[in-house]
Amino acid sequence: MRLKLDLHSIFSNDRAIDQALHSIMEEAIDKHAESVEIIPGKGSGQLKKSVLRFLEKNYKGRYSRIEKDDKNFGRIFVHFNWNKLR
Repeated sequence: MRLKLDLHSIFSNDRAIDQALHSIMEEAIDKHAESVEIIPGKGSGQLKKSVLRFLEKNYKGRYSRIEKDDKNFGRIFVHFNWNKLR
């Protein structure tokens, strides 16, 4: 299962962004998702940096790795390897 979160509609609301990120990560953990695709958009890169800081601060150790899409700057993948995380 792969989950997807598009932040375009709430890009200017920090509280809504944090809630959406928390919600999608908890859903991924509860459902043992394979990965989560987060779309902060291209823009200036500030939202992408904010998302990466949020993941590092709140979920470090609960995901296997983060992949910054080299073909699309406005996309982040959070990968889970449930065999190693247990």
